[in-house]
Parts: sequence; C-alpha cells; structure tokens
Amino acid sequence: MQPLPQRGRIFEHQRITGPADVDGSGVLHLHSVAGWLQDAAFADVLDAGLVESRAWVVRRTLLRVERPPAFAEKLRVRTFCAGLAKSVAERRTSIEGDRGARIEAEAIWVQVDPETRMPTRFGDRFIAIYAESAAGRRARSSLRHPPPPAAAERIDWEFRAADIDVAGHVNNAVYWQIAEQHLPAAAGGVEIEIEFRGGAVIGTATLLRQGGILWVLDREGSVSASVSTRPLDRQASPGRRQTEEESE
Repeated sequence: MQPLPQRGRIFEHQRITGPADVDGSGVLHLHSVAGWLQDAAFADVLDAGLVESRAWVVRRTLLRVERPPAFAEKLRVRTFCAGLAKSVAERRTSIEGDRGARIEAEAIWVQVDPETRMPTRFGDRFIAIYAESAAGRRARSSLRHPPPPAAAERIDWEFRAADIDVAGHVNNAVYWQIAEQHLPAAAGGVEIEIEFRGGAVIGTATLLRQGGILWVLDREGSVSASVSTRPLDRQASPGRRQTEEESE
C-alpha cells in the first residue's frame, strides 16, 4: 500500500470506537471499519465540493488490520488519492488510534454516470484536486479472485431491507458482516480483500465457502461479491504495493 504522500491533498477527520463497533468481548466489527472508510470517502468529496458531480461504485477493498481499535479509542482517519486512471481512482485510508490501533486500507472506486451506471471520465476539477497525491500512479479496476469451485460449502443467507443503501442495493459494509460471521481470523493480524461484482437486493442469497475465500451469490446465482482472508504479512510495508495502469 502507498504511504501517506509528501505532497497533495490528504483529508483528515476524527472518530471514536463506539459501543456498536465492538462485541461484548471488545472484538472489533469489520463492518464498522467499512463504514468508517465509506464515511471518510464521502466526507472527503463533500469537503472538496464534488459530491453532486457523479456516482461511485467500489470494485475492490483491501483491509489490513494490524492492531484493531479498542472500545472508546480515539481514532485519526486520513485518506488520499493514491492512483488515477480514466474513470478509476485508488483511495488509500490510514486509521491510527491513541492506544496504538492501526488499520490500513486501499479501495478501488469507479466513477459512473448516475443514470446509465457506465464509467465516466474524470473532469478537470477532479484531476486538479486529486492528481498531485496520486503522483502519476495508475489505478486499475480488474478483479483477481477465482470463480467458486463446484465443491464449495453452501450456506443460506437473507438480505434485509435494512441492508439497502441510497444506491438501492445492499451496502458494501454488509459483506463485511458476512465475512466476520463465516470466515476465520476476522480480528487483528489479518488481511481481508473484498471484490464487488454486482449489486445485490433484498431477498435470498447463497454463500459458497472454501478455505479462506467466501463467495456471495444473488438469487439468480450470479456472484455479487467475494471475500478472501489471509494472515497478515508482518514484513510487508505500507508502500509495498504499487498500482498499475487500468486494463481497459
């Protein structure tokens, strides 16, 4: 992941780990982190005066929980653009707590037309605001997870009305709830990656699980999202990953 840039826009705000963000044993909920990332992204574009320009969809989110926050821990959330392509941006977010919490995340966002849902090019104003921190790095939106195997374990799931967001489909944070419930090692010392392929709606869904990967199928049997978990590589530095040029 790219480290904080020396130049360019970095948006920062404060949070606190609240009562709904941890369970009775103080273990962090992953969907709370997903909500923090979404809120930081929205607050950034709102502050930049770009919230009304276009719609956004997330293609991929990678989360490194190095040390999860404790209840009531004060958090410093910083986010910036780490890569750009024609209609794709990589957003990096760092979360640090006053008791030592540390979470690193990168997300691939695609700007789309609100009506057609097709990718649209970034305008000059967007580039003027975010290009400096990207420093010429290129983002890409290609997905990497394999298709589900025929022998994967099947689990029934139900999406509720409360899972639907302003875009009219299941909010991305809900998939982190599924990961927390059905995949191991969802607390500290883990790297979790979710790829989003389509928007699910209210109703029956199917989960397929094999090893450290979980696939979420909509009621038509198409993959809406997939989740991969693996132990955290303690030797990896935040600047280890480099974005690549969009494959389109």
